[in-house]
Amino acid sequence: MRERVRAAVESTGFQRFITAVIVANAATLGFETSKEMIANYGTFLALVDHVALYIFVAELAAKMYVYGWRFFRDPWNLFDTAIVGISLLPTAGGMSVLRALRVLRALRLISVVPSLRKVVSALLTAVPGMTSIVVLLSLVLYVAAVMSTKLYGETAPEYFGSLPTSLFTLFQMMTGDAWSDITREVMDEHSTAWIFFVVFMLVCTFVVLNLFIAVVVSAMEEEHVDAALHANDDFNKTVLAELAAVRTELSLLREAVVPAQRE
Repeated sequence: MRERVRAAVESTGFQRFITAVIVANAATLGFETSKEMIANYGTFLALVDHVALYIFVAELAAKMYVYGWRFFRDPWNLFDTAIVGISLLPTAGGMSVLRALRVLRALRLISVVPSLRKVVSALLTAVPGMTSIVVLLSLVLYVAAVMSTKLYGETAPEYFGSLPTSLFTLFQMMTGDAWSDITREVMDEHSTAWIFFVVFMLVCTFVVLNLFIAVVVSAMEEEHVDAALHANDDFNKTVLAELAAVRTELSLLREAVVPAQRE
């Protein structure tokens, strides 16, 4: 019985069914944001939401039955359990805010779709490498914020009047939002201000942020290499198993043929 349930849970058809349920449930949660949709189809949307939740609970229960304690060793299973568990919490009274968290069920697509899992795994792998870059970026922002506050605080107090304001303004400029407008306003009083801002934009936008991209791309390449090596290992194991089976059959045939020839 356990093997039959395992075969059903791990089958491609079942995974596609769960994916379809997740997409449908995410769509109904989006429709619930429309007052018109709730007025016309509120009962149907609630029914679909409950059915989807019951399917997710049944899926997790089946996996727990199949894998036993090994179920809790897989981080993706724990992720799915947390997402579904949030949906099972009461949504009345002071806990009504949890009703909005039901949309987190859409994140289950990450654990169901293999390509999305690879991307998330690569991002998590890149986190240690990003730490040094975050420290570097924070240091550059802090130094630039102190300098801009002292240099341009009186000229443009709405942008550089205090250290927190300067940090926010420089972060905004780093994203490319209205940085030229801020620079021109300061340049009306300080003609050489463009040197500071151009250097800041070059360092932050074109150097530090590209380091983030480089770390993520490197992590994704390593993830693809590991996946390819794992696939090759599985293929090699399958080939070796088949060769061993062929050798066993040949040995049995020889044992059967040799006595017959002697007779």
